[in-house]
Amino acid sequence: MLDLAIAVSDRSMAPDQYRYVETHAWWLGTFGLHQHLTEHRIRQWVPARPEREWVLDRELTGAQTWLMGSAQEAAEDGFDLRDVAPVGRFRARYGEFRTDEPAEFDQFCGPVTPRRGSWQSPTPQFILGLPTDPAALLARLQEDNPGSWFGPFAAAVTTLRTALVPAELRAAFYRALTGLPEVTLQEHVLNVDGVQCLAIVHDAGRTRTELLIDPADGQFAGERDTLRTDSRCGLREGTVISTTAVRTGLVDAPGDIPRS
Repeated sequence: MLDLAIAVSDRSMAPDQYRYVETHAWWLGTFGLHQHLTEHRIRQWVPARPEREWVLDRELTGAQTWLMGSAQEAAEDGFDLRDVAPVGRFRARYGEFRTDEPAEFDQFCGPVTPRRGSWQSPTPQFILGLPTDPAALLARLQEDNPGSWFGPFAAAVTTLRTALVPAELRAAFYRALTGLPEVTLQEHVLNVDGVQCLAIVHDAGRTRTELLIDPADGQFAGERDTLRTDSRCGLREGTVISTTAVRTGLVDAPGDIPRS
């Protein structure tokens, strides 16, 4: 386990403020024999007091990159961009959004009590229960996630992706991940928005996963998955199948967007 020199810090958050989390993503989609990357914009406002209303905006920009087939061929086969992902504004306490119910767009939804959460679906309550000692956190990651499809590295990325992990725990995650096999560090890696990041790279299995970190404050800044072998559906080794950029900030009300 390496003693990483990553500066991690959090801005002080007032009780009535919101954490703004914006994700710019290109995610893989499949329609029959057609493979495409579709551009998503996701904005979330998380209140300092989680029992208050959370707000989630999901947008499909309409931009796509076709990896196999073409937009014209897919349209002729019945492809509809509106089927790719739920869009609209969702509101719920504790972030319990019901994005599978279009009738609830821009309406309050979700249960009024928080879930405990899990590695697959981390909640603030789950995150606060994780150890901040890197060795203990590594042991927990390995013990709880022994499978190949959702192993320790994937579990860590899923948790950090929430952008709700406090600074001390983020630092523990980064050190813990260097204790896993097939993990390396890379500097001066650009995320999809062109922001220079530090990358913790897991180069194993079918995909090469880059966990991108903002060197200024150690915040999660995105990720990138690249095929290490040809896929069964015809995508070639070296194809990027997922790439995101994440930025965060503090605002006073849902709908506000930080200047930088």
